Amino acid sequence: MRQRGLSAVVVRPINFTVRPQPAMSQYLKSTWVRVGLLLLVVGATPLLFIITAAALGLWPDPNPNPVGPGILFGLTFWPAIICIVVGVIRARARRAP
Repeated sequence: MRQRGLSAVVVRPINFTVRPQPAMSQYLKSTWVRVGLLLLVVGATPLLFIITAAALGLWPDPNPNPVGPGILFGLTFWPAIICIVVGVIRARARRAP
């Protein structure tokens, strides 16, 4: 049997360190991103509250049909996503050399 020699290939461990802080703080400085996140929170919170309360048995109706909060979420979701995307694009353009 022949012994295998050491190969010349050096295998380095993969660095999975993620440091999102600088990029995230730059995005959060954008007014567009802030407005988008605010719209998302304001539009989704009532609907998510009703869904969670009904699932936990805290809502009077175990099978609610929250039409008003659903419409609020539907009217604020896409504008929020558009604002966030515009803010991210503008922040990246500002950061690029």
